[in-house]
Amino acid sequence: MGTLYVVGTPIGNLEDITLRALRVLSEVSLIAAEDTRRARKLLSHYGIHKPLVSYHEYSGEGRIRNLVKALQKGDVALISDAGMPGISDPGYPLIKAAIEEGIPVVPIPGPSALVSALVVSGLPTNSFIYLGFLPRTPSKRKRILERMRNQPYTLVLFEAPHRLLESLDELLEMLGNRPVAIARELTKLHEEIWRGTLEEAIEYFEDNPPQGECTLVIGGAEEEIWDEETVRRSLKDLLKEGLSLKEASKQLAEISGWNRREIYRLGVELREEE
Repeated sequence: MGTLYVVGTPIGNLEDITLRALRVLSEVSLIAAEDTRRARKLLSHYGIHKPLVSYHEYSGEGRIRNLVKALQKGDVALISDAGMPGISDPGYPLIKAAIEEGIPVVPIPGPSALVSALVVSGLPTNSFIYLGFLPRTPSKRKRILERMRNQPYTLVLFEAPHRLLESLDELLEMLGNRPVAIARELTKLHEEIWRGTLEEAIEYFEDNPPQGECTLVIGGAEEEIWDEETVRRSLKDLLKEGLSLKEASKQLAEISGWNRREIYRLGVELREEE
């Protein structure tokens, strides 16, 4: 039985590929590529000549079955148009099928537009939510953004250049005027990383229509931290309703910006005072 290697490839600059990725691509029996034309450009650049088969979102179950059969005989490398396979591309179904068949799946780490944009955004990186491409249906987009409205985490999403302004308008409407970094053409000749607010971004890109896919990094919702008197009052109300101190502390921690242990300690003090 072979191994499915999930291989990260450059998101722009062909030099952004690891030595390990080049070795694996030169050793496998078959390479499954989202776009064989792009794959040939990369492989030819490094003098790698291996059998190629297309595997994209329209390939269907038949192609997955054939790749699983190939994996039962030898190693296969999975590559996407750019970056790590499985991130907003059709790699997931093949990876899942290989795992279900007991076939080893090994990551060969490489470039990622998601991580690259996040680390240069100037926004918090300790916790973030990745949204991929927003749905094209307006109602679905609004439902997702509604759920994100009160999340304190940095948001990261991809967008096509011709849809950027429309998405910026919706983000401003649903989330408010937050800080945003917009990275486009990452690692390419005309790389641009623009930083400002959503309002400023709309004004800028109206005058400077973007080219190349964009990665948006958006600041999270600002957490409102209650003062101690508000926490005390709310805690007393919840305890009067019959909640335990543990449950009341948990509920308040979710909305007050206070740590659950701090609220619990405050509740113990309230009991002692009474």
